[in-house]
Amino acid sequence: MWIKDWYSVAMSFFESPLITPTGFAPAVVMSPPAWVGPPLDVLPGVVPVELVIARSDQTVVAVTGMRAYPMGFGFTLSLRLRHLPTRQQHQFPYLLDYDPSEGHPMPDEFPRFGVQFADGGKATNLDRRPFTDGEELAPPVLTQGGGGGGGQIWDMEQWVWPLPPPGPLAFVCEWPVRGITESRTEIDARSILEAAERAVTLWPDDHDSGRS
Repeated sequence: MWIKDWYSVAMSFFESPLITPTGFAPAVVMSPPAWVGPPLDVLPGVVPVELVIARSDQTVVAVTGMRAYPMGFGFTLSLRLRHLPTRQQHQFPYLLDYDPSEGHPMPDEFPRFGVQFADGGKATNLDRRPFTDGEELAPPVLTQGGGGGGGQIWDMEQWVWPLPPPGPLAFVCEWPVRGITESRTEIDARSILEAAERAVTLWPDDHDSGRS
């Protein structure tokens, strides 16, 4: 009893320490260059589309989760396999990356994918362009972000810069090991452009002051 009374008078067990203000400035989150990925301070407009680009008896390649920003758009490249791949058809690590500059022949396990604008400009996952500091790349640019999966389900995030011009926007894929020949599906780019207009910049003052 005495111990309890003494403790209650002395201090709380979880008493907050005294902190001397240091006068530091708040950190500013810096978005990547527009051709690398989406801005971090923008809520995108959602494009209501679930687009199957190609399918066979065993494989489906689709685009889902499309999101539009003022300077580009992102989406999920979804791969679905009906059955687990055999050892001969094993995709990993080719699903995640393949670098043609290394001089190796393009493996049939590697899924080729790209987009084409109405003006003829196109970008694919075979493009390997140097991301130099501050130097803007020639558009359009297709960049793969995060993602992953395993077995029968794979989802990989994609970023396209800039926004497409009005007209048809094509999604093209080919995946030899899965029996997918070059396949092409188009949508009207208007749905992306309209969604980009609905995107919300969270802290516009940061942009006005030259910050991202």
